[in-house]
Amino acid sequence: MKHAPDDWHLTQDIDDFLAHAGEFLRSRPVPHVMPLTWTARLRARGAAVYGAEAAVFGWLERAGEVHGAFYRLSPRRGLSLTPLTADQADALAARLVALGHSVPSASADDATATAFAEAWQRHTGAMPSVRVRLCLHRLGMLVPPEPVPAGRSRAVGERDLEQLMGLCRGFAADVGEAVTIDADSWAHTRFADKRYTFWEAPDGTPVSMAGANPMVAGLVQVDPVYTPAPLRGRGYAGAVTAEVSRAALAAGAEDVVLFTDAANPTSNALYRRLGYVPVVDWAAYDF
Repeated sequence: MKHAPDDWHLTQDIDDFLAHAGEFLRSRPVPHVMPLTWTARLRARGAAVYGAEAAVFGWLERAGEVHGAFYRLSPRRGLSLTPLTADQADALAARLVALGHSVPSASADDATATAFAEAWQRHTGAMPSVRVRLCLHRLGMLVPPEPVPAGRSRAVGERDLEQLMGLCRGFAADVGEAVTIDADSWAHTRFADKRYTFWEAPDGTPVSMAGANPMVAGLVQVDPVYTPAPLRGRGYAGAVTAEVSRAALAAGAEDVVLFTDAANPTSNALYRRLGYVPVVDWAAYDF
């Protein structure tokens, strides 16, 4: 398909996408955390692992320079967008409608997500509704929790898979992710390619966990962090997050980031005590 010099370019080839947009994504790793993480994941494990055979990627090019990008893993999933102006978001919405794409949802920084939602409504009549608001935090100076709760941290190994899957199921239920997590489906979930750390009680029982995505463009995203409800309020999540954050820095990460639910003051306060600083508000809209 031919494109105008200043245009949104769409492809289903991840290598084509990264050849054009990869440098742009790496130029600002923190706001581009989602496309960096997911394109690295798809390249490492193959699109089919995540059911993303029909993934679509796009980049906005003007005078030979990339100014924006998006990806969509499948027709059932929504768009994930880099920061865009209102005009750029409107041009993308118009292009997708012209090509017959159906978009069930979109997520991005709050200003971009709102601009795209409004543009999508103008072009399609679909009424947008906010599904969730998040806050992206970046680690400044790590401040280990005091006092440290009883127990210790421990890297999660293959023998821990059953316990790990149980904690991931709890996390998914808490955040409303519709995902099956068991021995058969594990490799096909976004949880499978992370490094995990448990916080163990003195008797060796895992009481909290934190995961970290593989480093990409010098950035590590901490995700997920989960403590079962009956064990919360004892400092376990802070302790295990501090351990994972320290490990990321020790591995050479220049940026360590995590998302929080904007509506959860407890978790937001916890991460700020550890040295995480809010950098951008995030939103997901359903159409």
